[in-house]
Amino acid sequence: MRADATFTVSDWTPAEPPAGVGERTLVETAAPIGLAHMVKTFDGDLSGHATTWFLGALNHAVGSGTYVAMEAFDGTLGGRRGTFALAHGASTHSEDRFDEYFTIVPGSGTGELEGIRGGGSLSIDADGTHRVVVEYELG
Repeated sequence: MRADATFTVSDWTPAEPPAGVGERTLVETAAPIGLAHMVKTFDGDLSGHATTWFLGALNHAVGSGTYVAMEAFDGTLGGRRGTFALAHGASTHSEDRFDEYFTIVPGSGTGELEGIRGGGSLSIDADGTHRVVVEYELG
């Protein structure tokens, strides 16, 4: 089955480095690493909200970088209510997107989404609209 949706980010809260991490243990690169907590709202065949831990490294000067994220979704997918977890990531050279990874975490589904498995993709339109496609099976 396939679900198409758009999403917006209603909260982006950067996280501080863990307590006890001293200056001598921090390594600076041309693409600084940062961690943030996000809240997303989805509209479409996937409808609800998600909390996300987002870890990324971005070279702002050239616009290239990579991110990885773990996301917990709560809502409906194809009219079925429940929760599940997603793992996704991708790299960019400013205007492209490659090495994309998007999977539903095995065994994470609850409610009517118990047994969900699959993957998908994220994209951003030229106007800034964020889209998600979920290819999934229930079993």
